[in-house]
Amino acid sequence: QVQLVESGGGLMQPGDSLRLSCASSGRTSGIYNMGWFRQAPGKEREFVAGIHRNNDTSYGGSVKGRFTIFRDNAKNTVFLQMNSLRPEDTAGYYCAASTIWSRGVVTSLSRYNYWGQGTRVTVTS
Repeated sequence: QVQLVESGGGLMQPGDSLRLSCASSGRTSGIYNMGWFRQAPGKEREFVAGIHRNNDTSYGGSVKGRFTIFRDNAKNTVFLQMNSLRPEDTAGYYCAASTIWSRGVVTSLSRYNYWGQGTRVTVTS
């Protein structure tokens, strides 16, 4: 079992920066991928960013160049650095972990088998 706890959400203005954190515990040695997903009201949950245990990363098209995923292995924590925030980034952000073997970063929601409770990010002027 893996437990995930997100933190760092908030109310932001366009152009602001924000960093989300996801602390993992439990059988973290079995994790192959860590990912961030988001879900806006009335929309499906979408892939934002992912990092494989080999440190490869992948990003959703709308956040490329603005968001960065990275981790601190000593603290079992993954971060999502979000720069140049836009109103369309408003959503619930969810951290996810996958203990399913993969050669590289997985972007499919169905491949992640552990989820955090989510943290809310609102971007408005």
